[in-house]
Amino acid sequence: MRFVLRILKALALLLVLLVITAASWLFIRPPELLSVGDGYAAKIVCSNVFIAGRGAEDVLHDDVQAPGNPLLRLVRVSVDRDNDRVTARFMGLFAPSYALYRGAFGCASVPDGNFEAAANAAPFDPPAKMQPNDALWPEGEGTGNPADGKIAALLADAGVAGPAMRAIVVVRDGRIVAEAYGPGFSAKTPLIGWSMTKTVNAAVLGRLMLDGKISFDDDNLLAQWKNDARARIKVSDLLGMESGLAFNEDYGDVADVTRMLYLDPDMVSLPANAPMEAAPGQRFRYSSGTAVLLSRIWMDRVGNAQAAFSYPHDALFSPLGMTSAVFELDARGTFAGSSYLYATAHDWARFGQFLLQDGVWNGQRLLPEGFVGAMRTPTAASNGRYTQGQAWLAPGGPSAAFGLPEDTFWLTGHDGQSMAIVPSANLVVVRLGLTPSRLDYQPQTLLKKILAAVPQPGEPKQQAGSQQKAQPQP
Repeated sequence: MRFVLRILKALALLLVLLVITAASWLFIRPPELLSVGDGYAAKIVCSNVFIAGRGAEDVLHDDVQAPGNPLLRLVRVSVDRDNDRVTARFMGLFAPSYALYRGAFGCASVPDGNFEAAANAAPFDPPAKMQPNDALWPEGEGTGNPADGKIAALLADAGVAGPAMRAIVVVRDGRIVAEAYGPGFSAKTPLIGWSMTKTVNAAVLGRLMLDGKISFDDDNLLAQWKNDARARIKVSDLLGMESGLAFNEDYGDVADVTRMLYLDPDMVSLPANAPMEAAPGQRFRYSSGTAVLLSRIWMDRVGNAQAAFSYPHDALFSPLGMTSAVFELDARGTFAGSSYLYATAHDWARFGQFLLQDGVWNGQRLLPEGFVGAMRTPTAASNGRYTQGQAWLAPGGPSAAFGLPEDTFWLTGHDGQSMAIVPSANLVVVRLGLTPSRLDYQPQTLLKKILAAVPQPGEPKQQAGSQQKAQPQP
């Protein structure tokens, strides 16, 4: 009996030593995967608490833990409202990561904990706050058409709207004809677009192109590329995801994209120092790093830092009346053009209507002629799936395969964000939610049903109320 007790005591002691060793290891050198998870949790909670006004625990459960890696269920967060900070720790103890709220510039991941550097990265006055538009959409919602009721019924069908839908807005002939919102969300809730941000970022660059400060053919884009093969990379190569730069976009593990977003306070560093794996224009590689590089490049071309920080609002959001738009900066002051734009579904729809109108708003051309055309022109290296302007033609397969008009093009983002633009039908459909790809939801089905419900070109339109306008008047 004593022998058995000695064995049990030895095993208990060994177990204690193993726990202490493991805890010490997690404190001193936590695995990158835990740091990525905590960085992701801190950033998403921060943005949704301070920008969207949601509860921290709701965001942690619904946005971070429910759809993600099982390890995320062990993450705990705390919100310091006095200092505008969020901290996330694995099991409430390990691999701490942080996010900092900076007002008009939203939240930034601060993986190194250097809040002073992050706060000083945007030291200038923020863009002037745009006045809220009392009418959430110009001319009001709906037209009284029988088709409007059919579309509203479609949006009420959970099988069509998709799992965890948060917002759908349908714009036909410049008017909102139907919209729907998930529980806890409304027309006033700013929602993340994830990679739909890439197309908005491209449009910001397009505004600068209209001013003659940058062009598709510009090369020698970064100082560290000056004396090597990367000097040949053109703006057009970056816009088409054909730069030839190596970049791993695998979100299932610690990869280039997750390191860039959650382990490096300077998002530009990793893609800017990436090696070449192909000649520019020869290989398609979807890369969030490419979009961040485009942000840094257009910011450097604006002329001065203060003007660069204000440029998206002054040049794009304010003219379009996107009063809710928050374009977030990284911890070192570069716009996160790959992922981080928050806006209401109405304001996302405004941007879609802007592209539908070929970059013209209220009669004023804000994008160069042909720029939206590039967003609709496929690249050869992508086999016709991606375009020359950070948009998609065939995110889930060619439009014809779904019975959609061939001129349809798309903005898409992580976890089920999508915007379909159909020029031939004068239609924009925005769908936002939290719908992981493993659920196999396809927004093409939603779009096809909406198209079937609206009058097609050449058909008579039964309408009530004032005449529709092709261009909204915000």
